[in-house]
Amino acid sequence: MRVVILGSGRGSNAEAILLAQQAGRLGRAVVVQIFSDRPDAGILALGPRFGVPATFLDAAPFKTKLDGAAEEHYIAAINACRADLIVLAGFMRVLKPGFLTAFAGKIINLHPSLLPSFPGLDGIGQAWRRGVKIAGCTVHSVTQEVDGGPIIDQAVVRIESDDTLESFAEKIHAAEHTLLPAVIARLSE
Repeated sequence: MRVVILGSGRGSNAEAILLAQQAGRLGRAVVVQIFSDRPDAGILALGPRFGVPATFLDAAPFKTKLDGAAEEHYIAAINACRADLIVLAGFMRVLKPGFLTAFAGKIINLHPSLLPSFPGLDGIGQAWRRGVKIAGCTVHSVTQEVDGGPIIDQAVVRIESDDTLESFAEKIHAAEHTLLPAVIARLSE
């Protein structure tokens, strides 16, 4: 299964996927390309480290969505990779119908909450401010509804009385780094 990762940030979830691949824990999946919408994104530095092409693809002129000519450029680049699965690992843009149609049933996203609770931006902060005692992360199929696609799997994190927002966020990220590669491995089988 040929996997393309899209990300906008430092790339900790992409790194977890690549480490799982390196350790033989990614099933029949192989990461063939990393794309980022930010030229300075840390995720791009993972490419040379793991021997995977990592490329900046401009998504301008929009700041929060992938649309128009940029969307067409992304579709063409991903099609050139012959991707079987597209993993959104911190890709901070809303995907529009053209992209979703081009890759229907092939896009998964990692979200830092137990969906359907706390969708959208800052799922960790939303859960923290609400004072929940059980939180977690979700891998789901991507549909037109932001963070509303069918849930594939979830991991639970308990918020303890001595947790800070920072320690809680670290727990969520640790859960994400285990859950996402495990889901990809299962999908590949």
